[in-house]
Amino acid sequence: MSAEQNFSNAKFLTVAEVAEVMRVSKMTVYRLVHSGELPAVRFGRSFRVPENAVEQYLKGAVVDGQSETA
Repeated sequence: MSAEQNFSNAKFLTVAEVAEVMRVSKMTVYRLVHSGELPAVRFGRSFRVPENAVEQYLKGAVVDGQSETA
């Protein structure tokens, strides 16, 4: 995401909501945010993740089902 992105129509999810959607722990979401793999905005002491960023991350994580050891 660019720094100049317009968030006026963006829907933000909490870390707990992202964890539920991705079916991972909240700690995994925090690791993704801190590593920069998942963009987030900080509001006070908590993070909010744009919903479209979660969708893009999941689309990029799709594998084609072929084994790398074959």
